[in-house]
Amino acid sequence: MARILYYAQRSPYARKVRIVLAQKQLPYEPKETDINNKSPEFLSLSPIGKVPVLVDENDLVFWDSTLIVEYLDETYPEPSFYPGSRIERLCCRQGEELADSLIDNIVALWYETRKGNQADFATQAKYQSSINRLLGVFEQKLTNSAYLFNETMSAVDVAAISGLGYYSLRFGHNWQQEYPKLRQWFELLHQRQSVYSTMPKA
Repeated sequence: MARILYYAQRSPYARKVRIVLAQKQLPYEPKETDINNKSPEFLSLSPIGKVPVLVDENDLVFWDSTLIVEYLDETYPEPSFYPGSRIERLCCRQGEELADSLIDNIVALWYETRKGNQADFATQAKYQSSINRLLGVFEQKLTNSAYLFNETMSAVDVAAISGLGYYSLRFGHNWQQEYPKLRQWFELLHQRQSVYSTMPKA
């Protein structure tokens, strides 16, 4: 059976998986999913009704982007996106959770903004404050390293680039003026085909 990925082109969560699949050179059949009109086939695979969903060649089905990335890294270990030692691996997962939190806040801000005149400014400010705080954390992490966790591209970078790609799509690139190290990192990662080819399209 062929490997299948159910995804949405603009989804930062699905982009995480697409980048890892590309980096590991794992072929798959992409199935773009209309998240506003989910098919019975899709819902039978994803009880939470969210992308991405991976159906691997061994018929195993996984949903949740972080779990899928972890599964892919353990099953197809080259190149690796998590360190080998237990403590470093836990620290990497912790950094990935920060990046996932960044994604969550960006997506929530976008959905609140879409309400137009019905949008709650206090709620928008809360999400923006969280985004700014997390960007500051990542900016600091890049002080002595080209990447967010260690000296190679890790799961932290994959999640963060997916989040910032979506942030740029929805809100523009003004954030790059305030966070110059993140801008350099953003440009560095987009030199990789796996990152460039998965950019969300307007």
